[in-house]
Amino acid sequence: MELILSLGIGILAGSGVWLLLRPRTYQVIIGLGLLSYAVNLFIFSVGRLVMNNPPVTQAGAQVDSATFADPVPQALILTAIVIGFATTALFLVILLAARGLTGTDHVDGKEPDR
Repeated sequence: MELILSLGIGILAGSGVWLLLRPRTYQVIIGLGLLSYAVNLFIFSVGRLVMNNPPVTQAGAQVDSATFADPVPQALILTAIVIGFATTALFLVILLAARGLTGTDHVDGKEPDR
């Protein structure tokens, strides 16, 4: 399970960085999205991968930190998903405005000479 998760995080991060280095703005936005998904999965995995255990213990029960999941990374991920969605929507609006003003979707605003 840990190997699959770490490979998934690595593939998402590598694809995100590769797309960030592309010359078109839409590819850069998709790269930012993939990179944020990789970071979200990494933070989620920091909270321990525990199956069939509650994130919060019962009141008055003996607390064994190995038997429950940490709720803080889960709350951080939920917040990051909402912020990432809003940021992606903002970037798409800026992309459309920049394309309308410059007539191209290249990051530097100029078509390359061929």
